[in-house]
Parts: sequence; C-alpha cells; structure tokens
Amino acid sequence: MTSAGKVYLIGAGPGDPELMTLRALRLLSEAEIVVYDRLVSPDILALCPEGAERIAVGKAPECHPVPQEQINDLLLEHAGEGRIVARLKGGDPLIFGRGSEEAAHLRAHGIEVAIVPGITAAQGAASATGVPLTHRGLAGAVQYVTGHRQAGQVLDLDWKRLADPDSTLVIYMGVANIGQIAMGLMTEGLDPATPVLAVAEVTTPRERRLLSRLDMLGRDVRTAKLEAPVLFMIGRVVSLYSKIALPEDVAAKAMAAAHA
Repeated sequence: MTSAGKVYLIGAGPGDPELMTLRALRLLSEAEIVVYDRLVSPDILALCPEGAERIAVGKAPECHPVPQEQINDLLLEHAGEGRIVARLKGGDPLIFGRGSEEAAHLRAHGIEVAIVPGITAAQGAASATGVPLTHRGLAGAVQYVTGHRQAGQVLDLDWKRLADPDSTLVIYMGVANIGQIAMGLMTEGLDPATPVLAVAEVTTPRERRLLSRLDMLGRDVRTAKLEAPVLFMIGRVVSLYSKIALPEDVAAKAMAAAHA
C-alpha cells in the first residue's frame, strides 16, 4: 500500500453551494474520487472536478445500502492506491456525520486525513428563517440531538435534559419519530404550546417550512407530508419567526387547513 493517497472529509453544508467554505471548494477541486452522502445537493455535486469518479454511499431511514464499515473500507482502498479522495458530507462531518469514525479508521491504516468543517443544518436553518439558535431572554443555550436510532432500537433520549425551556432544541433526522419526541418532551414538563419550526431541505430551492407547536407537531407534520431531510427547531426563539417571511408553501397551507 502506498502512502501517497489522502482523504479530505469535507462538510458540504446544508445544501446551498454558496455556503461552502473556500477551503472545501479548493480541496474538492483536487479530488480524483468523490464519495458522497444522500444529503449532498445536486448543485454541490455539480462542483466536482470534471473526470472525478463519483461514488454514492447515501443512507436513508431504514435503508443503508452501503454499511458504514464498507464506506470505511472504500475510502481506505482508494486512498491506499495513492488517490486523492473527497468524502463529501452534508452539513458538518463531525456533527452526526460519522466523520470521526472514518477519520479514525483511515489514520489507523496510515492514511492522511484532513477535516474541513461545514455549516451544519441548524445554522443554515437559522440564517434562512431568521430564527436565532440563542437569543437573550429566550434561550441561553442550544442542544443538538438526532431523532432516530438504527436497526429498530428504542429512542431512549434524555427527555428530562432536553425539555429545558431556557434552551433551543434542534432535532436532526427526527421526522419519523417526531410525535414520540414531542410526547417525551411534554411528559417531562415542556409547555405543549412551545413553538416549533420544521424546515425541510433547508437552504435549497426545494425548502419547505412548517410552523407549529409542540402538542400539534405530529399531526401537522403528517398533514403537511414533510419528508426527510427535516430539521426541527423547538423553543421560545421560534416566536421570533415572522409569518411575513413565510414563502408560498404547501406545508404552511396544509397546517393552516388542519387548524381551521
């Protein structure tokens, strides 16, 4: 095995290519192989170098056609052949991206790894909607949590810690379990009237928004037929969201009809 290859773990951001860092774009331009996730937008894939081989390894809920162990070995194989590999991940590679697992595997086999941070979906949603993650008097902290478990495992979140009215709770990958999540938070005392903003495919031309409240969230998401990827922002900061900024949106119309 040659030591000439290297792997760039690149955060592609939430979807808008203009939100990628200069370093991400520069290193992507050097790639001979691009291994990318399902959440990497078509607009970002269009920035891959001409002639670079593209390999899709995306996962969806209950559908993992390329297991993580196989992804690790795929990166190792190509880098071990002396090639420059760009591992493109939606958002940030170290926030629910398993980038640290891939980096550890590669480094254990002597492969050079560079990690490039990306704007995570929560930050993208905050900038796109105007809802801050923290705000004086409303939220002095923010919590990120993934809303699913693999292989049918129980969703055993720390509901008591998460049901903090003085923080903003951001749920990633939780659309399938959002009703259960809302119930868990309310059981631990979070006000049922707590506002929630759900954003699907944030920062892309396909973005959809749904304004709801905790006790109506499960029903509203079903009515609006929101599909992954959906990010949920839960907390008092959502009260700052202006309906004037709400785009003409199927999800918003569906929610309004459901509440009529």
